[in-house]
Amino acid sequence: MKRNILFLILPLCFLFLFNGKKYDDAVIERIQVPVKICLEGQACGQSTTSTQMSSANTTAVKKVELSEGSEHVVKMLNMGEGGAMIFEPAVLKVSKGDTIHFKATDPSHNAETLPSMIPDGAEGWMGALNEDISVTIDTEGVFVYQCSPHAMLAMVGVIQVGEAVNLDAVKEAAQNMKSTFVSNSDRLNNYLAQL
Repeated sequence: MKRNILFLILPLCFLFLFNGKKYDDAVIERIQVPVKICLEGQACGQSTTSTQMSSANTTAVKKVELSEGSEHVVKMLNMGEGGAMIFEPAVLKVSKGDTIHFKATDPSHNAETLPSMIPDGAEGWMGALNEDISVTIDTEGVFVYQCSPHAMLAMVGVIQVGEAVNLDAVKEAAQNMKSTFVSNSDRLNNYLAQL
């Protein structure tokens, strides 16, 4: 009987130790910081990891296509495909005169335009917390909106209506806004790059 127990325990011990080694290696790999230290006067090149990271940043951004139809739904979510505190879809291209329905899918959200990030002369909108809002947009350009309670978490969205006539001004305003985000600081810039 002791022999049978030994035959059961040995494979389990081996499995535990083998997986433990894999786990340790995975942890070490995840916490290593790709930093190269160089003394003054030494030539310092990029480490392999930094080079890989740079090439990853230069990959082509998938552009958003014009959304079909004249009615569009944007969900306000705690968690979505793009992460936490997000509008889905976060980037939308529509035609002039289309209607966007913001749905309070999860609680504690709203949709509100940022006055410095809409076309000149355009009307913005301000939805109430926990309530759906529908807006019809009749002005061409780029509209950036946010969830007011989660603005510092970069819960923002972008709508391009017709031509992006104010895109340069919006990109400049987005650079200034980036420092107000405590997380997801590149989210808005990434969204604008999809236009």
